[in-house]
Amino acid sequence: LTPAPGCCVKKLTGLVAATFTPLTAEGEINLSVIGPYIDYLIEKQNVKSVFINGTTGEGCSLTVDERKQLAAAWCQHGKGKLEQVIVHVGCMSIKDSQELARHAASIGADGIAVISPSFFKPINADALRLFIKEVSAFAPDLPMYYYHIPSMTGVALDAADVLNGIEQMIPSFQGVKYTGTDLRDLGQCVCYSQSHNWSVMFGVDEQLLGALVLGVHGAVGSTYNYLGRIVNQMLAAFDNGSLYFYYYYLCSAGFDVSVNKQVMSEVSGLAMGPPRLPLLPCPVSKAQAIAQKIKDFSQGH
Repeated sequence: LTPAPGCCVKKLTGLVAATFTPLTAEGEINLSVIGPYIDYLIEKQNVKSVFINGTTGEGCSLTVDERKQLAAAWCQHGKGKLEQVIVHVGCMSIKDSQELARHAASIGADGIAVISPSFFKPINADALRLFIKEVSAFAPDLPMYYYHIPSMTGVALDAADVLNGIEQMIPSFQGVKYTGTDLRDLGQCVCYSQSHNWSVMFGVDEQLLGALVLGVHGAVGSTYNYLGRIVNQMLAAFDNGSLYFYYYYLCSAGFDVSVNKQVMSEVSGLAMGPPRLPLLPCPVSKAQAIAQKIKDFSQGH
């Protein structure tokens, strides 16, 4: 008998670092940082899964070849160390997304994710489901996740509408990375996913508490690169009915990619480099001040 789709897939749960893309001062990808980056996440932050080439990783500002190189490096260096490497393959061109999906399967990625195209936008959920299906067809054995981030794509479709019936079109579909603030829609995604054993991963770091109450299975975010250990403590505190740890976290998150990238450099000691234009670098003094607050708080916890 052929196993049912998804029966042997390890469910994506817990904290997942939405990784930064290390760049040189000249703006070229710096693959030499990936190995030490993985060791830092595991040893210092207790974060063992990653989501690469997404928003935090400036994926849409990278070329297809750069994204392939990064995905290959993360899979190569993460083998035997990381639990899951999820590769974001979303592009404006479906052909580029399909090629990135094919490549992710060839290098041993654990899953792929895709955002909605945002220049020519899908007019309804049917169109977006079809786009996701055609991308998934190039990596049919890899778990597929829909990356819902309306603040960046401008696609205002409810994620729950996109999920409705998608399992009939995409047997490998395994869940959603929900980066939005509509808790009604999020709750509907959680309810729909329960019967399919899908993962609903929340992507707005500073609103994680509200999502946990609704029953999400984990979180994907940029701050878990350097606050992973603290947030893992908060998750344990939440499970035990304590909300104490959330006070600091809710006050400290919410930075944009440029700030987060520089803060990561300051906290970890790894050279993340500048963001790529049109993003502008964060002033080092600002990042250092934030990093000092994080270090002071970490010492007490």
